[in-house]
Amino acid sequence: MEKLEKNQNYTNQTFEDIKYTDENGIEFWYARELMKILEYKQWRRFENVIDKAKQACENSGISVFEHFADVGKLSKRANNAEVVIKDYKLTRYACYLIAQNGDSRKKVIALAQTYFAVQTRKQEIIEKEYSLLTEDEKRFYQRNLTKKGNYSLNQTAKKAGVKNFDKFHNSGYKGLYNGETADDIAKRKGLRYREDILDNMGSEELISNLFRISQTEQKLKRDNIQTEKDANEAHYEVGSKIRKTIKELGGTMPEDLPTPKKSLKQLEKENKKALKK
Repeated sequence: MEKLEKNQNYTNQTFEDIKYTDENGIEFWYARELMKILEYKQWRRFENVIDKAKQACENSGISVFEHFADVGKLSKRANNAEVVIKDYKLTRYACYLIAQNGDSRKKVIALAQTYFAVQTRKQEIIEKEYSLLTEDEKRFYQRNLTKKGNYSLNQTAKKAGVKNFDKFHNSGYKGLYNGETADDIAKRKGLRYREDILDNMGSEELISNLFRISQTEQKLKRDNIQTEKDANEAHYEVGSKIRKTIKELGGTMPEDLPTPKKSLKQLEKENKKALKK
C-alpha cells in the first residue's frame, strides 16, 4: 500500500491554483497535477482511482469521454529523450468522482470531495441560469469575470517582472486581434477617448478575451516567467494561438464580431434610472 505523506495545509485555493479554462469558458483540471495535490506518488496507483471514477461515471449514464478526455504530454527522461506520457483533462464532475474514489484516510481527499461537490452544484446552477440570460445580461456576467481575471493576471504579471502594463496587455490584444492594440480596437469600434473596449464587446468577444486572460496567467505561472520581455511574448503567443483556434473551428474573428449598440456603462445608468422611477 502506498505510504501516505504528511498532510500539508491545503485549502480550496489549492484546487483553484491548478484550474484551467478552455476556449468555451469551461473549467478543467489535469490528472497529473491533481495526482500530486491528492498525495499520490505513483501514476499507476492514481490511474486505478481514475478507472473507478470512470466506472462510476458510466454507471450513472453519463458520457465518460466528455468528462475524462485522454491527452498526452511530452516529458523529458534523464537522458533528455522526450516521451509522451498519458494524462487526462478532467471536468469538475470527473474530479469529484476521483475524490469520491480516492484514499479516504487522506485529509486532502475529504477537502477535495467537499470542494468539488460544492463547485459542481454551483456550476450546474450557473449553467442553467446562464442559458436563460439575455445577451446584455450575459455581457454583464462575462465582463465581471474579465475584471476578476485581469486583476489576477496583473498580480501574476507583476511577479513576472512586468512594469509597463499597457504594453503587456497590448501584446495580448495584438495576438488575438491580428496586430491591433487596445487603441486600434477602440477606434475601429468608434469609441470615445478612454472608453473601455471590454465594456463595448458582446458576450462571444468577451469569452475570447477571458480565455486569453486566464491562459496567459497560467502560462506565466507554468513557465515560471521572470522577465517583462518574456511575459509580453507569452501574452502575444497565447492571443495568437486562440485566434488560430477560432479560425480552425470556423468561428468569427474577434474584430469581425458586432459591437453592441450600448456600452455596459450606458446600460448600468439606464438600469439605475429605471430603479429610481
